[in-house]
Amino acid sequence: MSLTLRTDFGCTEAIIDDDCGLKRFYEVANILLDDLKIRFSNKQDDFDTLTWNFTYKGHILTLYYNIYTGISIYPNKVKEAPRKDNDAVIEVAKYLETKLLVNKARRFIAQ
Repeated sequence: MSLTLRTDFGCTEAIIDDDCGLKRFYEVANILLDDLKIRFSNKQDDFDTLTWNFTYKGHILTLYYNIYTGISIYPNKVKEAPRKDNDAVIEVAKYLETKLLVNKARRFIAQ
């Protein structure tokens, strides 16, 4: 996994994993819940897409999953996102990148 940042939609979008399944989404969600102590405030679950909002240090962010595009995080106010919201996305994404790499290494060592 390598972190990719995009600004195609007028805000910072962090691509957490662009080739994964629903199991990986729940792994990411659990890291946010357990390690960063966030709570999801709005969950929209569709057939091929999950969109869950959460607050991180006062910034409303969205954890997004789609079966075709993978997992990403972006500010809830996509086009009107202030710089601090974009910075929060980057902070969360870097934490997740480190945590997911550690988890992957642990699974590899356990084999």
